[in-house]
Order: sequence, then structure tokens, then C-alpha cells
Amino acid sequence: MKIVWELGAATVRDVYEALLKRRKIAYTTVLTMMKILEQKKYLKKAAGEPGERAHVYQPSRPKEQVIKAMVRDFIDRVFNGSAEPLLVHLARDRRISDEDLERIVRLVRGNTQAAGGV
Repeated sequence: MKIVWELGAATVRDVYEALLKRRKIAYTTVLTMMKILEQKKYLKKAAGEPGERAHVYQPSRPKEQVIKAMVRDFIDRVFNGSAEPLLVHLARDRRISDEDLERIVRLVRGNTQAAGGV
């Protein structure tokens, strides 16, 4: 998705070649992942040039919406819908700085207070 967001629209070959610069990957793996992203409605086939055989893909929704949906799907699949184990893991693994934790607490408290909670 990052590559398609960067390019605005891309073929499977475009994504494959961009990924190949970073690491070894099979073309069929990229093709499969892009088909899955299309099935999940994160990508859509764009109108390509007449006579072109390759499908051109573009994001179907804004980046923020796609990231939100992907994170929600990940939490549902891996953590049974609860973000707490993920946050605990990130905090213990020091992937979240103290400043980030404080910011998260402020955001949560702000949303709770706005909703009439504690």
C-alpha cells in the first residue's frame, strides 16, 4: 500500500520493482497481495491506457481510512478485538516512548471526558 500511495497509481510490476530494490521478493507474492488488497477494498483497478494488458491499481480510500481499517482488522484477528495486549506489548518492548504513552493517556482521557465519562 505504501508504494501505491507514493505513486498514486501502480501496476503489479511497478510495486514489484520498487520492493525488489529493498529486498528479494517473488512477483507472484506481490500479485497475490495486491489481489487481496483489492478484495478487501483497499485497492481498486483504475482505468488504464487503451490496449494495455496490465491492471493499474490505485487506493480506493484515503490513507487514514485504510490504516484505521487495517489496524482494526489486525487487532480483531490477533488480539480478539482488544487493543490492550498490543499496547502492553509495545510499551514493554519500548516501541512506545514515555512521551507517546503520556500523549495516548491524554487522548484517551480527553475522549472519555468528552463522552461524559471519567
